Amino acid sequence: MATAADNPSNTGVNGGATIEFKKPPPKLPDFQASVKLKYVKLGYHYLITNLLTLCLFPLIAVTAVHATQLSLDDVENLYVQMQYHLILVMALTCTAVIGFTSYRMTRPRPVYLVDYSCYRPPDHLKVPYHVFMDHSKLHGAFNDSSLEFQRKILERSGLGEETYLPAALHAIPAVPSMATAREEAEEVMFGALDNLFKSTKINPKNIEILVVNCSLFNPTPSLSSMIVNRYKLRGNIRTFNLSGMGCSAGVIAVDLAKDMLQVYRNTYAVVVSTENITQNWYFGNKKSMLIQNCLFRVGCAAVLLSNKSADKRRSKYKLLHVVRTHYGSDNTAFKCVYQEQDDAGNTGVSLSKDLMTVVGGALKSNITALGPLVLPISEQLLFFVNFVARKLLNSKIKPYLPDFKMAFDHFCIHAGGRAVIDEMEKNLRLTEEHVEPSRMTLYRFGNTSSSSIWYELAYTEAKGRMRKGNRVWQIAFGSGLKCNSAVWEAVRTVQPSSNNPWEDCVQKYPVKMIF
Repeated sequence: MATAADNPSNTGVNGGATIEFKKPPPKLPDFQASVKLKYVKLGYHYLITNLLTLCLFPLIAVTAVHATQLSLDDVENLYVQMQYHLILVMALTCTAVIGFTSYRMTRPRPVYLVDYSCYRPPDHLKVPYHVFMDHSKLHGAFNDSSLEFQRKILERSGLGEETYLPAALHAIPAVPSMATAREEAEEVMFGALDNLFKSTKINPKNIEILVVNCSLFNPTPSLSSMIVNRYKLRGNIRTFNLSGMGCSAGVIAVDLAKDMLQVYRNTYAVVVSTENITQNWYFGNKKSMLIQNCLFRVGCAAVLLSNKSADKRRSKYKLLHVVRTHYGSDNTAFKCVYQEQDDAGNTGVSLSKDLMTVVGGALKSNITALGPLVLPISEQLLFFVNFVARKLLNSKIKPYLPDFKMAFDHFCIHAGGRAVIDEMEKNLRLTEEHVEPSRMTLYRFGNTSSSSIWYELAYTEAKGRMRKGNRVWQIAFGSGLKCNSAVWEAVRTVQPSSNNPWEDCVQKYPVKMIF
């Protein structure tokens, strides 16, 4: 999702690798401002739902410790006492058996990420700045003011010279037809899936669940049907096609697949996250709609999930948590990213001036709900004591923002725009290395919508930074407005796959960017 923070200002480009931004963009609200009580309650609601599990294991541990301290005489006396209380012993045994069986039947099945693939378009689809501007001028739909606006947005957006646009938009004039949009969809989805099936050696007919998300392009038959037809998937496959859910739909698709994997045993699920640009290029002069042209680029990710215990050893990650926040009940949030027509009848996505404020609120509420699930007890106690003190004693006490670096080793912040990455880095007190995957993904591939968090994870792997036990936080936001988080744990030290999109270029990054 693009952000309103990408409005133009005086900029300079130095050698293509060093980008200087002279005018600071609008900022997200300070995350250390007041936290609403309802979001604190929501976070602890997630924690309480797992209270039984949290209490059960310490109880078993204490019982086991006491059992090891029993002498032979103690065991004999216990046996004699049990003979005199046979009914009680049988009742306790039945209760334990029923309880253990219920726990085994109802506990969430682990969901493993076996592997994933990010599509990398061919080099002839690259769109350097001068190509972008030349094609915009030759199209003839943009006036001088709009062309200048796009030039400034492009230069300060954080995008580099090697991002990609679909073939239909490289043509002069552009060919935004249904046929070319289908061609783009097939190229990116089939490209990602071909690599995924090749690297995992999975027979496509073994896939039982398929979830596809694409916000703006939804043909009939659906994108999921296109995949079923191409790979001749099984007739009883459960397919889902998510639309209109913006850049956060990738996490939503994973959440849906996770829920399905809780129902069906020994199952593979594939999630395909993409966006289609061909028919959604804006050919008008309304500035709030022109930003999308400068930021959105071609991309797709295909993810293989499994609940088979046998797949744990070969999998890369285990899914720990998904937390979703929806601001759609608020009219301002609902309209801040809005697809509509301008006065001339051109369709585009309009970005409201309130976008950054809404995004900040959604991010803050999401991380407040996520905190109790992932933060160490020490951080939670500090936050809770500070929260109570501010509410009961003195509201002027500075709020305490937990250190999320103690919960996560790697951060995949949706590469929707430079400003949000900047503010997440500042407000969460992250290091340059923590936000490097997001910055470099935006620079190298642009805003690929819902798939951007997977390009960021691939960057981390390509750098050789993913170790066994490391935790990864993927966070994305999209129209509606929604903010969604997924937390993964590496089940092994992850080496970059042969289909990694950074395979032959990661040594060039990070590039130095001056703001």
